[in-house]
Amino acid sequence: MPAYSFEALTAEGQTRKGVIEADSAKAARSLLRLQSMVPLSVESVSADAASGVGATGQGSRMKRRVFNATGLGVWTRQLAGLVSSGLPLERALASLSEEAEGEPERNLVASLRSEVNGGSTFARALAQHPREFSPIYQAVIGAGEQSGNLGLVLERLADDLEEQQALKSKLIGAALYPAIVSLVAVVIVLFLVTYVVPQVAHVFAGSKRALPLLTVLMIGMSSFVRSYGWLMLIAILLIAVGARLALARPLIREKFDAAWLNLPILGKLSRSYNTARFANTLAMLAAAGVPILKALQAAAETLSNQAMRADALDALVLVREGAPLASALAQKKRFPGLLAMFARLGEQTGQLPLMLQRAAKQLSTEVARRAMALATLLEPLLIVAMGVVVMLIVLAVLMPIIQLNQLVK
Repeated sequence: MPAYSFEALTAEGQTRKGVIEADSAKAARSLLRLQSMVPLSVESVSADAASGVGATGQGSRMKRRVFNATGLGVWTRQLAGLVSSGLPLERALASLSEEAEGEPERNLVASLRSEVNGGSTFARALAQHPREFSPIYQAVIGAGEQSGNLGLVLERLADDLEEQQALKSKLIGAALYPAIVSLVAVVIVLFLVTYVVPQVAHVFAGSKRALPLLTVLMIGMSSFVRSYGWLMLIAILLIAVGARLALARPLIREKFDAAWLNLPILGKLSRSYNTARFANTLAMLAAAGVPILKALQAAAETLSNQAMRADALDALVLVREGAPLASALAQKKRFPGLLAMFARLGEQTGQLPLMLQRAAKQLSTEVARRAMALATLLEPLLIVAMGVVVMLIVLAVLMPIIQLNQLVK
């Protein structure tokens, strides 16, 4: 049954907005009048309107998504709880529509409910909103509907979304403090070099005494920054734009990502993070009953590192040709050996999803531990480096003053 958003006046004279289901706009107005409301406007809630797609059919890039990463996890958890308790999907969506916090979310859920009521599967209804629900999300829901375990699949999907968000939050938290310290250090050094040091140079400009070497170097650096600072900034921006355009080319991006994996610390961190995400997605899809080839294809799309994605697709070809999953993954050295080992155990015991999930959990724990250790190491190093730079600038300022005082005495 189609859904309509309405604005109406209640018997008390208050304006009320909401979503109502009816066969037509005229029927929607009649239902509002039966509820003692005077309809002011009644508009159809289409799939395009709910997902932020304009009349031209193109997505509005300026429009925010209805669900962010955290919001989608919470919404999935709520839907899983309602469906697992025995509530029909249509009633569960109706309940979530009534409890929606904002109008965009209410319209989106009402559109999903309208599609389901019209005879569409839930996965097909989700596919009408690609900006909100990824292909992996749709594939897992479709597998859950086919197996008749939609509630259980929704629970696993909510777990996966929450784990991904928790890992991402840990990585962001670990990188936040060093980033702030670095930014503050750069601002302080630029202020000292462009303002304080020139004042010192001006004071000693008329002096015929030779300035200390450190002061001369600092004054030269200050003059260079003040004269060519804007050119340096423009050059940095051009290099950044050029690098971004170059990395947009698949071949260059793959080579760059392959080189990134060879870095001593960051490379191992990136390798473990991507592998954990790959294993977690593969485990979830396999547990939901998705065929292994389709699951491998979807899991490969979650890899942000293009070199590892190419290896995953090569492993997919090997599996399609009849090779075991563990053997295919073991041939790709960019994936940690831990993944192939757990995959082999899963194939031998018939518990591949469980073993892949354990591998993902172990790798996620390792990523969080390495990230926290790196952040703990960087914090004092950055503070010491900033202190050394500031100390050098202060010495460059004080040494001429000390030298002048000795001459006066």
